[in-house]
Amino acid sequence: MPSTPYQSPISPGVSWYEASVGERPEYPPLDGSVTADVVIIGGGFTGLSAATHLAKAGTNVVLIEQYRFGDGASGRNGGQLNTGQRAWPEDMEDELGFTRAKALFDLAEEAKAHLFEFSRANGIEIDYVPGHMSVVHKKRYLKDYQAHPAIMAERYGYPHITWMDAQETAKRLGSTHYFGGVRDTGTGHIHPMKLVIGTARVAAAAGAKLYENTSATSMKSEGGKVRVTTAKGTITADKALIAVNAYGGDLEPKSAAHIMPIGSFIGATVPLGDDTDVLPGGESVDDSRFVVRYFRRSKDGRLLFGGREIYSTGDPKGIADHIRRQITEVYPQLKDVELTHQWGGYVGITMPRKPYVREVMPNVISVGGYSGHGVMLSNFMGKLYAETVAGNRDRLKLFEDLKIPAFPGGRALRAPLLFLALNWYALRDRF
Repeated sequence: MPSTPYQSPISPGVSWYEASVGERPEYPPLDGSVTADVVIIGGGFTGLSAATHLAKAGTNVVLIEQYRFGDGASGRNGGQLNTGQRAWPEDMEDELGFTRAKALFDLAEEAKAHLFEFSRANGIEIDYVPGHMSVVHKKRYLKDYQAHPAIMAERYGYPHITWMDAQETAKRLGSTHYFGGVRDTGTGHIHPMKLVIGTARVAAAAGAKLYENTSATSMKSEGGKVRVTTAKGTITADKALIAVNAYGGDLEPKSAAHIMPIGSFIGATVPLGDDTDVLPGGESVDDSRFVVRYFRRSKDGRLLFGGREIYSTGDPKGIADHIRRQITEVYPQLKDVELTHQWGGYVGITMPRKPYVREVMPNVISVGGYSGHGVMLSNFMGKLYAETVAGNRDRLKLFEDLKIPAFPGGRALRAPLLFLALNWYALRDRF
């Protein structure tokens, strides 16, 4: 373990994930100009997965990451896989119809199976723990949650979700804070940083050229070639994937108009011990708030508790105060528990909370906006992009065809407008 923990320059705090893996493998910065079949910008789940699948197929692929792999949301998130897309299938069905909603759900289930198989086949230990619960913080939501398991089993062929009344919910949570919920035994949670590290290792072994601390300063597509400029050279490729999600800045304007970064912050307690009543079954949890709370226990017994700030850069001290208040609301018995780590990161969201997938310039596809549901989907998007390069765009097109409007207000007003909207939803969550 390093004496001074590495501090991400783009995300506040040192995460328990980083501390638990010790020294991470380092990859060099790009120094000079290179050519490739495909250039990937962004070294999170999507970019690293795409690099792996492309390299294994014999594609000459170069990937650049502005900082280090895992510094963004991929290495610092809640680790929950969940099931399906961000919205429940029945809600997507109202908008898209059954056929498209079912196709998107089936793709998400394939994404889940792919993640398990990919980690198993490549010897990546991701600390998978089965089980997830979605719980109800307002009684008015109970009817929808009670109906959900039957809809999933009968219409979508997914029999793994069961309804929990208030008594069962309290027993499984170790808290009486919620009114009921559903339990999903067909999914679970993982250690995201281990998946980042493992995927990078597999990509490099397959022949992908990986570079950290290499920022794309500009890109253009003309004459059938894509050119990405960095501080010390240019990458010239036939195709490009933008996989920066919440960290795109001003690199590409269409993605920036449709994907908004918001802060999401987590605290880790000391190990709670084997005799704790907190989450005795080991499931992960999210609740019915729009400004969602999410929590789970780590493999060594810590409570990892996340709650979203309202478009704030935050700092570690502020994170601790914010997270401690939320932990105490759910688990009053933990009001004095020690928080050993507090950290944050930025999640890319879209207006309808669906992924943004578009060809933003000739031969350049941008993927992001997972809206807090990216652990499973983002890895699979990398595989779908590799399929597209190989000539099969049909499955990626299911996401390309989703209607994703730009945030209103342009670059100057969209952040203040989002701030107002999220504050309104946070107020609604309370009443």
